[in-house]
Amino acid sequence: MASSTKISRLISRSFSSASSSSTSLFSRGGNGYLGGLLSKYSTAAAIDEQPIKPSVQVDHTQLLIDGKFVDAASGKTFPTLDPRTGEVIAHVAEGHSEDVDRAVAAARKAFDQGPWPKFPAYERQKIMLRAADLIEKHNDQIAALETWDNGKPYEQSAQIEIPMLVRLFRYYAGWADKIHGLTVPADGPYHVQTLHEPIGVAGQIIPWNFPLLMFAWKAGLPAGVLNIISGFGPTAGAALASHMDVDKLAFTGSTDTGKVVLQLAAKSNLKPVTLELGGKSPFIVCEDADIDEAVELAHFALFFNQGQCCCAGSRTFVHERVHEEFVEKAKARALKRAVGDPFKSGTEQGPQIDSKQFEKILKYIRSGVENGATLETGGERLGSKGYYIQPTVFSNVQDGMQIAKEEIFGPVQTILKFKDLGEVIQRANNSKYGLAAGVFTKNIDTANTLTRALKVGTVWVNCFDTFDAAIPFGGYKMSGQGREKGEYSLKNYLQVKAVVTPLKNPAWL
Repeated sequence: MASSTKISRLISRSFSSASSSSTSLFSRGGNGYLGGLLSKYSTAAAIDEQPIKPSVQVDHTQLLIDGKFVDAASGKTFPTLDPRTGEVIAHVAEGHSEDVDRAVAAARKAFDQGPWPKFPAYERQKIMLRAADLIEKHNDQIAALETWDNGKPYEQSAQIEIPMLVRLFRYYAGWADKIHGLTVPADGPYHVQTLHEPIGVAGQIIPWNFPLLMFAWKAGLPAGVLNIISGFGPTAGAALASHMDVDKLAFTGSTDTGKVVLQLAAKSNLKPVTLELGGKSPFIVCEDADIDEAVELAHFALFFNQGQCCCAGSRTFVHERVHEEFVEKAKARALKRAVGDPFKSGTEQGPQIDSKQFEKILKYIRSGVENGATLETGGERLGSKGYYIQPTVFSNVQDGMQIAKEEIFGPVQTILKFKDLGEVIQRANNSKYGLAAGVFTKNIDTANTLTRALKVGTVWVNCFDTFDAAIPFGGYKMSGQGREKGEYSLKNYLQVKAVVTPLKNPAWL
């Protein structure tokens, strides 16, 4: 039985991949909760100290095409930066349309001519399990690379995200020999069966740079089954989305970019697309809530992963009877948040991913102040180098404010007051997004009312970011289409074929 886990969405540099595998292997994950780290958040002086040197080196910076590490056809590279300092970690191959063409051709050959589709399901399962074993074996190295590149706490990478990645590999390995069709009764003497066939070459546009290629490569995948192109959306991403020989596309990122991806897919070969997009998730604290528990959970829901989570509980609705107490305690909790070098033990919050996101968050904070919200704490840069931002809490936030409507993607909690269930349901649903929601109440009737009324893909009751390999994830409205994880995600990568054969003198129908 799958164990429940808590995770964050990882947002970083763009990664595009073309694969002949019919399931998406690179997903989010974790198996822990870091809300118990309650030391005071770091001072600017501590952040300005010499950063801790990671105990890992960057060995692979090339593209992975047809089972080989290769340079981009153009020879171009781009720098990936340490968000603690803004200094260059490494120069990574920058893929363009020619590289996408090579990767798609390799995937097509692997699918049409290679051994992978003809392997017995059990053999494919064993390869996926070997990949999981290798990732697990190198957990600490992968976690260090992820933290170095992304800025998230090392404990989060090592104890939550990499173990969940392993869990997802093993979960889908278990599905390899359990995908089958049906025998369907028909009116008349016919034998009817359905076949569930792999859709073909699948392109994945993934918004973070996850250094797993060396481990997947070593797992024994035949050449061309997995190809990875690092690059940027307007070049590598657009080439993949519009490629005529890609059979299926999946994209994770912003809603605006998702619209572009959908248009490119439609204008090319009308390939099916699954989208996991932005969110502005409500976190609803009812009047009967245990305030101390609600404050801690709401804090986790927003600040986890520096607030860089698509499903972050970024609109905290609090009942008017407990609003004042909640605001004071939320402010105190934010002031205790441990901010600092993500490689330092006990750190809850590292730097934002890059300068662009850093400046965007500060702009939203200024907007909140200018629009009349009350800045309870934070709101400024922390330290003089890197992309650290103080944990920020706003109260007296109104629905029409920019910070209440748009996805900030940073450590900024917005607290809104409500009077009754009818009001909060209407306000929570008054958003173009519909990814997730949190409900905090002791009343089962209240929980049932809210879970059915909220127009979102996931509702967490008295918990948040509880993910599992078997639990589907995806959004309503402009938060996307389709589902990731669980059995539901497999349907995105399968075609259903009906086979009808006449029966002569059947004993029964």
